[in-house]
Amino acid sequence: MRYLALALSLVFTTNILFAQLTAVEILKKVDDVSYAPKDQFYKSKVILIDKNGKEMHREALMYQKGTNKRLVKFTEPADIKGIGFLSLPEDVNYVYLPAFKKSRRIASHIKNQNFAGTDFTYEDMEALTYSEKWEPELLRKDEFHYVLKLTPRKGRTSDYSKLIMYARTDNFYPEKIEYYDKAGNLCKILTRRRIEKVGNYWIAIETEMKDLRKNHTTKLMLEDIKFDTNLSDDIFTLRNLER
Repeated sequence: MRYLALALSLVFTTNILFAQLTAVEILKKVDDVSYAPKDQFYKSKVILIDKNGKEMHREALMYQKGTNKRLVKFTEPADIKGIGFLSLPEDVNYVYLPAFKKSRRIASHIKNQNFAGTDFTYEDMEALTYSEKWEPELLRKDEFHYVLKLTPRKGRTSDYSKLIMYARTDNFYPEKIEYYDKAGNLCKILTRRRIEKVGNYWIAIETEMKDLRKNHTTKLMLEDIKFDTNLSDDIFTLRNLER
């Protein structure tokens, strides 16, 4: 009975501590788990599914360093091989289209455009922590999730009026995000599945972005995941993007 009482006391104390977390603290913990590795690399199978259920399959590589450097490049099939996206600090983002043999910097007013036929816009893909861009409000907490409403911080622009984030209570991983357009309508849903601990870090092996307006879905299936391999800064350059 003494051990049971002690265990119940620990659970009660932990729940009290969690209940006292502010929205800002919760979002900071979300950032901490999302950007925990010093750097990361993975291969991804990309599946595009249209409104009729027809699938298109692609493959891509993703490199990330810290919280503000990211490179994504398609490797298959041949007709899109080499298309890439580079996100750098200070809101600097580029897209590379091999057909034009040059990179183009992505202006703020076109961040709502989709990247290479996927359901991810340039804004969705930029390397930026949630806390840097969004002001959080805790809507509620249940057994499994903290539910946060995120609105753009002062001085930050977004094509979304708000996000509703479902962060897991056990590890603060952002399991689901709902995206609302300027008119306040739910337009996209991001769902992360098979959230597993690989080495010291949590990661979603499967990610799905569904565009409710187009009834179109993009699925990402991660493979060959590597963390903390001391990625060179040379990876995150225009020269490498265009290679």
